[in-house]
Amino acid sequence: MLPKLRSLLLIAIAACALLVSLGLIDATPAYAQTNAASAPPPMASQVAPASSAKTDNPYGLSALWEGSDFVAKSVLVIMFVMSMGSWYIIITKIIEQAKMNKQAREATDNFWKTGSIEQGAQALTEGSPYRFIANAGLEATKKHDGLLGQVDFNTWVTMSIQRAMERVQSRMQDGLAFLATVGSTAPFVGLFGTVWGIYHALTAIGVAGQASIDKVAGPVGEALIMTAIGLAVAVPAVLGYNWLVRRNKGVMDEVRSFGNDLHAVLLAQAAKKS
Repeated sequence: MLPKLRSLLLIAIAACALLVSLGLIDATPAYAQTNAASAPPPMASQVAPASSAKTDNPYGLSALWEGSDFVAKSVLVIMFVMSMGSWYIIITKIIEQAKMNKQAREATDNFWKTGSIEQGAQALTEGSPYRFIANAGLEATKKHDGLLGQVDFNTWVTMSIQRAMERVQSRMQDGLAFLATVGSTAPFVGLFGTVWGIYHALTAIGVAGQASIDKVAGPVGEALIMTAIGLAVAVPAVLGYNWLVRRNKGVMDEVRSFGNDLHAVLLAQAAKKS
């Protein structure tokens, strides 16, 4: 019974503390409440107006957009397009890499268990890079005639498979140049917007003839939002670029392993036929 009572007591104390913190229970002692009730009301001069406790912030993204000119709005639109393009590429490349990893497992499980390369290629998914490389190797063995027949068979098959793997690698790198460009230029685009905003803010202050801290800090701080937006656009692009490049290396290692194994099988088949 004692442990249960102790647990109930702790739960009651915690519940009371929560209600007090939420303001649902007045924790002021009774004598303090009595003294507060008997105390004379404060003078009108001692009562601060309620409106002074809350001040509306006239600066922010909405005010920046509404008060900016064509150049500043263009900078904001450019950074928005950069951000959307970066996230689109990051998401699509992640899906593509996951799909290629699945196709690599499919090639390992299905391709090498067939009786011939033709059957193995048919067992792979349509549009798979592994099926593309297998078909490229088959085409190389069938087109080794005429002027191409003067090239050594080993060299010709090696070149054909290598070209197919380079095309796969080139497709895997699509979009990475955009991420690198955004990561390197977005901070400078945001900095340009900040400089432009500060220039217009200082010009307006000079025309008004007022240089107090409230007239300077607001517009200048608002212009600095451009730099913050530029960094917010650049950081995900740089991190996404480095992460996707590292994942591409792992995917291409599987592709190269498949191409090397296919090359060895094609040479072995050609040696048996001869």
